Amino acid sequence: QVQLVESGGGLVQPGGSLRLSCLASGSIFGINIMNWYRQAPGKERELVAVIDSDGGSDYADSVKGRFTISRDNAKNTMYLQMNSLKPQDTGVYYCNAEVAVYSDYRYRYYWGQGTQVTVSS
Repeated sequence: QVQLVESGGGLVQPGGSLRLSCLASGSIFGINIMNWYRQAPGKERELVAVIDSDGGSDYADSVKGRFTISRDNAKNTMYLQMNSLKPQDTGVYYCNAEVAVYSDYRYRYYWGQGTQVTVSS
């Protein structure tokens, strides 16, 4: 009933920028918390940034000052602006969101399929 689709990943040189998007679609009643996670090769998935429905946000220490999370509630879309990228930012970036649908109005977490970000010269 709910699909999360990420886009915007790719290959970028160190110091470069990328902007990721996550579009939520389906019979959506509401969206609370939205998160960006990432998983580097051979490592566990880690939380990168979180944003609530009012726009309050928080970040992992490793990305503070470089990444900015935002959302457009009217478009059911979340963004991650990534600046000053480093090779250690390489990984698959996943969208995660707490969503309620019209069929039962219960909030559940959903995942996107991920988008690859590679930072390399």
